[in-house]
Formats: sequence, structure tokens, C-alpha cells
Amino acid sequence: VGETNTFEVAQNYPNPFNPATAISYYVPTTGKVMLQVFDMLGKEVATLVNHRKDPGTYAVSFDASQIASVIYVYRLQSGGFVETKKMVVMK
Repeated sequence: VGETNTFEVAQNYPNPFNPATAISYYVPTTGKVMLQVFDMLGKEVATLVNHRKDPGTYAVSFDASQIASVIYVYRLQSGGFVETKKMVVMK
């Protein structure tokens, strides 16, 4: 995730993972940021970030030890920006 004038969300690493992974993202402006994890049916599994962030690069860890081994999606939202990526929990 580089320093640019646009929002960025990186692919989680490692992927596939067991039991934890890291997700990095960059926000170019101050504002509310939400980073959520959903199952493939759209049910929210976790909210990793839900607060105001200043411009910069951030990383958050996701522990999947209590959820099933399947494909999940994570979504970064801030202002009008929304991006979704897939990740695989493999136990």
C-alpha cells in the first residue's frame, strides 16, 4: 500500500491463512473508515475498524480462529470509496 492521493486496500497477507492475517490500507484524507469482514452470503463476521482516521497507512490483524474455513470478503469504506477483496481461511 503506497502513499497516493487515492484510497487503497491491499490484499490480505498471508492468503490463504490460518488463523490470522493482516490487512493494510491507505486513506488520503481524514474521515470515518470502516473495515468489515463478511461471509459469502453477505452476513457480517467482524468489524475490524469503525472510527475516524487521519491520512496515512494502517494495518489491522484479523483472527479467524473462531470461524469456518471458507472464502470471506473484506470491505473498506470511507466517504464515497468502497473496495472489496476476497480472502481464504484454510484450517
